[in-house]
Order: sequence, then C-alpha cells, then structure tokens
Amino acid sequence: MTRLPSTGHFLDRHWLRWLLLAWVVMAAWFLWQRWNAVHWLALSDTDDNMRLMQVRAWMGGQGWYDLRQYRLNPPNGLDIHWSRLVDLPIAGLILLFKPFAGPVWAEKLAVGIAPLLPMGVALIALSVTVQRLVAPVAWPLAVLFLLGCSSTLLMFMPERIDHHGWQLACLAWTVAGIADRKQGRGGMVVGLSSAASLTIGLELLPYCAMAGAIVGLRWVWDRAEARRLTVYGATLAGASAIGFVAFASNANYAMRCDALTPVWLSAVVAGGALLVLIARIGPKTWPLRLILTLIAGGTLAGAFATLFPQCLARPEGVSEELARTWLNNVREAKPLYTMPGRTILLIVTGPIIGLLGAIFATWRARRSADFVGWAVVTLFTTFAVAMLFWQIRSGPAAQLLAIPGTVALAWVVVPWLLSREHAAVRVLGTAAVISLLLLGNLFVDQVSKLLSMLPDSGLTSHVRIKPQDARTKQILRAGARCGSLPALQALNRLPPAVMFTHVDLGPRLIVATHHDGITGPYHRNGDAILDVHHAFQGDPDNFRTIARRHGATYLLTCPNMAETTVYRARSPGGFYDLLAHNKVPGWLIPVALPKGSPLRLWRIDYSGMAR
Repeated sequence: MTRLPSTGHFLDRHWLRWLLLAWVVMAAWFLWQRWNAVHWLALSDTDDNMRLMQVRAWMGGQGWYDLRQYRLNPPNGLDIHWSRLVDLPIAGLILLFKPFAGPVWAEKLAVGIAPLLPMGVALIALSVTVQRLVAPVAWPLAVLFLLGCSSTLLMFMPERIDHHGWQLACLAWTVAGIADRKQGRGGMVVGLSSAASLTIGLELLPYCAMAGAIVGLRWVWDRAEARRLTVYGATLAGASAIGFVAFASNANYAMRCDALTPVWLSAVVAGGALLVLIARIGPKTWPLRLILTLIAGGTLAGAFATLFPQCLARPEGVSEELARTWLNNVREAKPLYTMPGRTILLIVTGPIIGLLGAIFATWRARRSADFVGWAVVTLFTTFAVAMLFWQIRSGPAAQLLAIPGTVALAWVVVPWLLSREHAAVRVLGTAAVISLLLLGNLFVDQVSKLLSMLPDSGLTSHVRIKPQDARTKQILRAGARCGSLPALQALNRLPPAVMFTHVDLGPRLIVATHHDGITGPYHRNGDAILDVHHAFQGDPDNFRTIARRHGATYLLTCPNMAETTVYRARSPGGFYDLLAHNKVPGWLIPVALPKGSPLRLWRIDYSGMAR
C-alpha cells in the first residue's frame, strides 16, 4: 500500500527515536494542559482514588498479596479484586521523585505522569502495526489519529491511574502481534499481551478471547500457521500462570469469576494446552482443522460450564438486590444505543471510519501478502464495533482498534486527492478528508451542538441532541466541588474518625483526609453498599442503627451529588430526602465547615439508643 518512497527515509530509519520524541511532546502538552488537576490531586474517578490508596497501603507496609482496603469499612476493610501489576509504575515514580520533590509532590507528579506511560507503549504498538500493513513511513498518521480518539485518550490522561490505559496498551500490542508475518514472534506477542491484560483485570477478556479465535482461524486457513498457534498457546498459558502467581491477591485464590482466579487461570492454561495439541496434530485439510478446532473449543466450554456453572451468569456474582439497586445502573455498563445522541456520535464515528478503512484495505490487498494481515485486523475491528452494542465501556478499545484502518484509508485517499488537476479538489478535498479522519470526533461534536440549536421538527426529532440542562450542570458541579482537595481537607481539623458518606464519595474521602469511610463502588462488598443505600433511603432510626453498626461517628453528605438524586427519587420522605428538606433529627449535631463548603457534616449522637 506504499504511496511514498521509504528507502533511506529518516522517518523509516529512525522511526522509534522520532516516535519517542513525539510521545515526549504529547506528554508534556497533556501535563501542561492538566497541570491544575495535577496540582490539586484531582482524581475524579473512584477507581483512580482507590488505585492511589492501594499504592499508599503497599508502600506503607501492607502485604504484596493483601489488597484489602482497610480505610473503608474498618476494621475488616473492603475486598478489592484487582492485582498489584499496575501499582508498580506508580510506586516507582513516587520513589523516583520523592528525594527531590518531597512525599506530597512526588505523589502528585507520579499520578500525573503514570497514565502517560501506557500511552507511549500503545503508540509504539500502533506504529508497528501500520508499518507492517500500510507503509514503513505511515506511523506518524497513527500518532495523529490517536489524538482524534477522544474516549481512548481519556484513559491516558494525567490522573487517570486506573488500569484501563495499560489494558489498552496490551490490546494495541495484540493487534501488532496478529498482524505480524513472523509467526513465532507474532504468536508470542499476542500471548504475552493477552496474559498481561488478564493479569490486570478481566475487562478485555472478550478481546483476548477474540484474539485467540483469530489466531486459531489463521491456522485453519493455512496449516503453515502452526508455529504461530503453538507459540501463542504456550505463551498464553505460561505467562498467565506466572502473572497469577506473581500478582494475584490472597482473595483471588477463591473460586470467583471476576478476576484471574483459579477459575479463569485453569481455563486459560487448558485452552493454551489444547491449542498446542491441535497444532501438533495438524490435519492437512482445512475442514479437518476446523473440526478439530471446534472440538477443542467445545471441550473447553463444556468443561468450564460443568466445573464453574456459577460463572455462566454475570461474573460479579452479586445479589439480585445489589444488581437492581446499583450495578445495573452503572452508566459505562449500558449499551451504546441507550446513550444520548451526542455520546453515540462521539464514540461510534471513529470506529465506523476505521472499520470502513480496514475493509477497503483488505479488498485492495486481496492478491498480496498483506491480505491475511488485513483480514484479521478487519475481523478484530468488526468485533470491537459490535462490542459497543453490549457495553459503552468498549468505546476506548473500539476507537483504538480503528486506527490502522483509518491510516490505510488516509494513505490512499489523500495522495489521490493531491494528484487531482482542479485546485479546489486538491485543497478543499484534502482538507475535508483530513479533518474528518483526524478530527472526526471534534467534527461530530460541533455538528451535534448545531443540531441541539435547531428547532424541533419532524426532520430533526430523530437526531436532535439536547444540551445539558441546569439540573445536570448542578449535579456535575456538586460532585466536582465536594471531591475537591480544599473542601475535603477542611475535615482534617477533626480527629480521625469513621464518616458515614455516599458510596461514590468514600474512595475520595480516604485519599484527601485522614478519616475512614464506609464503602466504595466495588461489587465484592455488596453488603456495605446496600447498607449505605438502605441507610439513606430508610427512616432516620434505621440510618442510626446502620451507622452505629459500622462504627460511624459522623455523617458527611454532598447535596446534589449524582448519587443523592437516586436516594431521593427512590425514597421520597426517606432519611436523605428529609435531610435535603432540612428536616434533621435531633441526634444529628451540626459541625461547622468553612464558609462556602459544598459539604454538610453532622456528629451522630447514639445516646438513648437501645443496645
């Protein structure tokens, strides 16, 4: 697909050097752009806050395999189902900066820089992929088009220290391995990247399974692909076992379905062994290879269903009440079609363009050695687009996987436009295509804003995108203000205590203060989550009973925080709704906070309660 000479080209000879320079420039820009967030340790997501607390606990002496968070629901703590793998770069950066920046700024710098590391890893993988499939000098386009992936970039932004960025980096390397013509190297890369992703968490398990299916289909198509299949199967099984032994927490040795536990480890190891076995048998005809692959897959699925029937339902293993009350309402777990129109357009535009580009590239390569490589990338991209209709959290992965196809499209269309005779076609056509490919999401955002200003009519009613109303803005503002460092650190004037507060405020509370909380949004701790919901939605006496059971001495609320709207909507006249109407029971003693504080605080008086 090469349209430009590449032999001896500086972008080809020293591509990694130039790519790392581009990454440094991008990282510096994002740090400068979000320096205010770094300065105020503005970890806005609950998981980012919890990740920092996990690192603090480990560096403070908590055991490597003990991932319980004892600052929530003390003294027993919360069971967190993550692994330690993603803690390593954050802790390493803190140790690096601490001697000359001090402990406070070392932590701020670490959480600002840490998410940019997987962005660099992903950029290298994307560049390798387009070099193999498009042209040796096409890698700068991969860098540019990543800047147009709004959902993907958010996972690499400063302060976004949860594990999603590293899993996306693993996914990028999976694609690079799938597209690799060298069978042994390609199989090893897919196996290692999948094992690393599974060690971190199961969020991308469907993509890891799809990658394995694609490697198997390559072997069904071509018996000469046996080496790729063998190396992949052995690497996946071995690396997953090592990842489990090195990083799985004590709690993850239970037969659970929500992490790399013995359940999934046995499935991955058995699956890898079966792949090695069928590659060894290696029937000569493709129908026999297909039948053998289906038998192996069916055997594995049947054994899994027989041995671990509890994992055939939702992997979190939560109660019906917790699912109904909380988990089913998590926004990122909802399908794409349930989202507002602007959200749908912003997420799906890039993947659709990338899928069309991959299909086009596959068709153009139908008689070349690149056909199989493009075919498997197209298959993977199609799968990623389909995943959007299962859960919106698939958006970052879908946008990432769309980049090779988008580069391929630009590599053909832009030179064709530049070769046209008419100046208007050359200039305007090229500008339009680059804008759509590079700034597709920004273009869609502007279109959606224009649509929101159109009068409602039969034509626009199906695409009309409503802007945020005043109530939505109020809710978002409340969440941001209550979670701010100045607002929460004002609580440190009080001696350390257990504060009963909202589920989504718990992780931020323990990051910003020396106080303990009740719980956070982590499904293994369903009883604590339900206790908070029952306490705020029941009557005042019920709240005081639950609060005393958890040893809480203070009640901390954030008026108009998103979670509080759920309490009020579900339980008019309930305890929180009474607080919202300033109907405060006498056993709540107000505690003064600085003027303008978005928070409300009371001391809980348990005197007079029956034991």
